[in-house]
Amino acid sequence: MDQLVSFEALLFPSDGRNPHMVALMTSPMSMPDPHAPHSTQPARIPHPEVYMDYIAEGLGPRAWHYHLIEALDGMNKKFTHPYVIFYPVVSRDGMPFPINKCIREIQAKSFREATAWRGNIVIAKYRESPFSSMVNGSIADFPILRNYLMTHGAPSQAS
Repeated sequence: MDQLVSFEALLFPSDGRNPHMVALMTSPMSMPDPHAPHSTQPARIPHPEVYMDYIAEGLGPRAWHYHLIEALDGMNKKFTHPYVIFYPVVSRDGMPFPINKCIREIQAKSFREATAWRGNIVIAKYRESPFSSMVNGSIADFPILRNYLMTHGAPSQAS
């Protein structure tokens, strides 16, 4: 059996509960990591869908997308350990995911329904590539992530 490896990641529950740490499981990926052209480390596919309520079952990584946070607005240099936000895109019943109340509260007056983060959001940390060099995050990452989420809506779903 392929070895599952977990990394500490931050979960922002959509129901308004406080963000908290979860074990983000990863499994070996058969294809090379598209973000690390010369990586010697094998790519690993994360499984944030485990923490995403109402997500379509059996689709694996096709049911969620990700967005990279490499720096905050105004920073001259990228983070040494950037972040990857995993968010659900295909629901079980085809309906939109509920607006994430936790992030809505963080955004306060900046909240815009058209760009609202929806469903449970999982945010992990990585070194060089999000799929071959994940690292453990901690609750100490919360202020940085709160700062980012305060001013950034969800990525556009237009393909």
